[in-house]
Amino acid sequence: MALEFNTQYPSVDDLRNKAKKRIPKFAFDYLDGGCNEDVNLHRNTSELREIQLRPNYLKKYEGSSIKTTLFGVEYDAPFGIAPVGLQGLMWPNATEILAKAAYEHNVPFILSTVTTASIERVSELTAGKAWFQLYHPAEDRLRDDIIKRAAVAECPVLVILCDVPTFGYRPRDIRNGLAMPPKMSLANILQVMGKPRWALETLKYGQPNFETLKPYMPKGLDLKQLGKFMDETFSGRLNEEKIKPIRDMWKGKLVLKGVASEADTEEAIRLGLDGIIVSNHGGRQLDAGESTIKPLKSIAEKYSDKIEVMMDSGISSGPDIARAMACGAKFTFMGRSFMYGTAALGKKGGDHTISILKTQLQQIMEQLNCEKLEDLRNHLINN
Repeated sequence: MALEFNTQYPSVDDLRNKAKKRIPKFAFDYLDGGCNEDVNLHRNTSELREIQLRPNYLKKYEGSSIKTTLFGVEYDAPFGIAPVGLQGLMWPNATEILAKAAYEHNVPFILSTVTTASIERVSELTAGKAWFQLYHPAEDRLRDDIIKRAAVAECPVLVILCDVPTFGYRPRDIRNGLAMPPKMSLANILQVMGKPRWALETLKYGQPNFETLKPYMPKGLDLKQLGKFMDETFSGRLNEEKIKPIRDMWKGKLVLKGVASEADTEEAIRLGLDGIIVSNHGGRQLDAGESTIKPLKSIAEKYSDKIEVMMDSGISSGPDIARAMACGAKFTFMGRSFMYGTAALGKKGGDHTISILKTQLQQIMEQLNCEKLEDLRNHLINN
């Protein structure tokens, strides 16, 4: 499809600035913030952007392609849309907008258990091509039922999450009443009144809900009861005992997201997983942790011949994608970038954001005289 985008917003930073003006402060803070003092949030980007690439201008060159194959599927670009919770809070109908855009651009979309569209709805929009990320339920019965629904919906990849053994300490969300249990304060109501387009779209599509979880939730929960339900329903701490039944049950590709060490990579290989996503949850969980690019380098060097190594957190441009791939990532994912795009431009935001990222990455490849994505490693400057 033709890569056309709104030239007023040629970068993700432009989209972020527009999104900040369009949505209530509590929603923007939830999207934009990390945990504690945001140290790792900023480290993710700053350390990734220290990576430098060397062009080979006089090398014979026959053109560049940004297509790649992952798990036997050819995608039109080496990036996808990462799972994000409560997408409909940040922009109404955002999940559906992004799922449709990903399908049309032939890149993967990962649906979160705790976002605002159901497995079935997203499968319908993507012709069964969407991936599904499972927040691990405390009860086996609930786990098994959600996995069966993902299988019936023909999701090709199941992603399990290991970096939320406890909820991150996020001061912005606490101040705004978006911690569990959530509450709607007078300040939040005033913020909504100041963003009439967001409010009208919310009226049109309805108050955001955890659509995948609706069949398991008692009717008529107030906000305090919702917090208790979520706390009792999910147990995010993964181990071999929890992973093995999922591996036995799931016949598709199984990916572990949130890997930040060689030890967890080795365990993922031993347990028969097909891929890992090196990630620190966008800097939202462990402020004292490493940036994602640091462990990626050693993990990819040692294990990329045994398991598919992917990365998210800190990536928000075509050059960032190239940097990550030069350091060994087979594939990359972004969450905030696409949410900024949707909050900024509504139903056009998904298509716009994917288009600028494809365009930026294509330009980097051509500038480097790099014909294939796997050759980006040859352009890495080791300093």
